[in-house]
Amino acid sequence: MSFQEKRNVVSLFTTLLIFSVYSLYVFQKYQEGNFHTSNEFSFWGAFILILIPVSIVAKVIIHIVFSIINTVATKEKEPLITDELDKLIALKSTRNSHYVFIIGFLLSMISLVMDQPPYVMFIILISSGLLSEVVGIITQLYLYRKGV
Repeated sequence: MSFQEKRNVVSLFTTLLIFSVYSLYVFQKYQEGNFHTSNEFSFWGAFILILIPVSIVAKVIIHIVFSIINTVATKEKEPLITDELDKLIALKSTRNSHYVFIIGFLLSMISLVMDQPPYVMFIILISSGLLSEVVGIITQLYLYRKGV
């Protein structure tokens, strides 16, 4: 397995783990009544605004630890040069990721048009963000495995 494939597997695992743990934490706090928000929009806004930096910091730390462990275990260093294949794979995965997010965004707007509660829109929007990231990572894994 190449370094890029290992990195993507770690990225997929950390994305799912961070989102699951954070969502569980917020859901438990919400059930306990620790969030005294009179406005549903402020709750979901806080959920998203806290998720973003938590996710970024956790991913940076996990990728640094992965790089150190991988280097020690395999004596293989991260490639410093990205060639045309890497750029093509990144572009294709970004395209697929954006398609999924756009579909999720449209579905979230449709839920508002259909007079659904605002939390439905936020759940669809957050889920489409997670799903688009997963699709991007899986696309990269597939394309690195395939070689195109």
